[in-house]
Amino acid sequence: MNATLTPSPETQAMLDSLQQAVAQTLERKKRLGQYVVFWDHNTPIAVGDDAPKSFQTKAQENK
Repeated sequence: MNATLTPSPETQAMLDSLQQAVAQTLERKKRLGQYVVFWDHNTPIAVGDDAPKSFQTKAQENK
Protein backbone atom coordinates (compact mmCIF):
# COMPACT_ATOMS: atom_id res chain seq x y z
CA MET A 1 0.00 0.00 0.00
CA ASN A 2 1.53 3.31 -1.08
CA ALA A 3 -0.70 5.83 0.68
CA THR A 4 0.67 9.36 0.74
CA LEU A 5 -0.33 11.42 3.73
CA THR A 6 -0.78 15.13 3.25
CA PRO A 7 -0.31 17.10 6.47
CA SER A 8 -2.90 19.63 7.49
CA PRO A 9 -2.01 23.29 6.94
CA GLU A 10 -1.36 23.69 10.67
CA THR A 11 0.94 20.66 10.75
CA GLN A 12 2.79 21.85 7.64
CA ALA A 13 3.27 25.29 9.23
CA MET A 14 4.76 23.66 12.34
CA LEU A 15 7.08 21.48 10.24
CA ASP A 16 8.21 24.48 8.18
CA SER A 17 8.89 26.46 11.35
CA LEU A 18 10.97 23.65 12.88
CA GLN A 19 12.96 23.16 9.67
CA GLN A 20 13.69 26.89 9.50
CA ALA A 21 14.79 26.98 13.16
CA VAL A 22 17.16 24.04 12.66
CA ALA A 23 18.62 25.53 9.47
CA GLN A 24 19.22 28.87 11.22
CA THR A 25 20.84 27.18 14.22
CA LEU A 26 23.15 25.06 12.06
CA GLU A 27 24.16 28.13 10.03
CA ARG A 28 24.85 30.14 13.22
CA LYS A 29 26.98 27.33 14.69
CA LYS A 30 28.90 27.09 11.39
CA ARG A 31 29.60 30.85 11.39
CA LEU A 32 30.77 30.67 15.01
CA GLY A 33 33.03 27.69 14.26
CA GLN A 34 31.18 25.39 16.63
CA TYR A 35 30.69 21.68 16.06
CA VAL A 36 27.32 19.97 15.66
CA VAL A 37 26.17 16.49 16.60
CA PHE A 38 23.76 14.45 14.51
CA TRP A 39 22.71 10.82 14.33
CA ASP A 40 23.78 8.45 11.58
CA HIS A 41 21.63 5.37 12.09
CA ASN A 42 22.38 4.53 15.75
CA THR A 43 25.66 6.44 16.04
CA PRO A 44 26.08 10.07 17.10
CA ILE A 45 28.51 11.93 14.84
CA ALA A 46 30.29 15.18 15.77
CA VAL A 47 31.20 17.44 12.84
CA GLY A 48 33.31 20.57 13.03
CA ASP A 49 36.82 21.79 13.67
CA ASP A 50 36.33 21.93 17.44
CA ALA A 51 34.54 18.56 17.79
CA PRO A 52 35.95 16.51 20.67
CA LYS A 53 38.56 14.07 19.35
CA SER A 54 37.47 11.28 21.72
CA PHE A 55 33.89 11.61 20.50
CA GLN A 56 34.98 11.41 16.84
CA THR A 57 37.11 8.35 17.59
CA LYS A 58 34.23 6.51 19.27
CA ALA A 59 31.91 7.33 16.36
CA GLN A 60 34.46 6.11 13.80
CA GLU A 61 35.03 2.86 15.74
CA ASN A 62 31.30 2.10 15.65
CA LYS A 63 31.22 2.12 11.84
